[in-house]
Amino acid sequence: MARQLVSSGSPYESVAGFSRAVRVGNWISIGGTAPIGPDGATVCQGDAAGQARRCFEIIRAALEQAGAGMEDVVRTRMLLTRIEDWESVARVRGEYFREIRPVDTIVQVSRFIRSEWLIEIEADAMIDRA
Repeated sequence: MARQLVSSGSPYESVAGFSRAVRVGNWISIGGTAPIGPDGATVCQGDAAGQARRCFEIIRAALEQAGAGMEDVVRTRMLLTRIEDWESVARVRGEYFREIRPVDTIVQVSRFIRSEWLIEIEADAMIDRA
């Protein structure tokens, strides 16, 4: 089965040998997506909701490159360094998925590669077209 690799241009992709997303058949998996701007810098430092919005923008772009859209997402995972931010990031998630309603998991982690990252988001999607 064909394997499509999607890059977001993250400076960590070549170092760690990962893709932003991988599509195999009708399944798309998007790895931990951090709040990195086009210039490689962290966006919205100190603002978990703003960082979540950037993560979802990156996820949407990766889905589109893989031939899908946000409506195809079946699961998200939101990893936070401050669990008390869950409500603000959940509201941002609702902006994208209020009607789609994929399953979700929210967990707290101790930290990410960059200490200013407050969130990373993962997503899985299934499309019904080849």
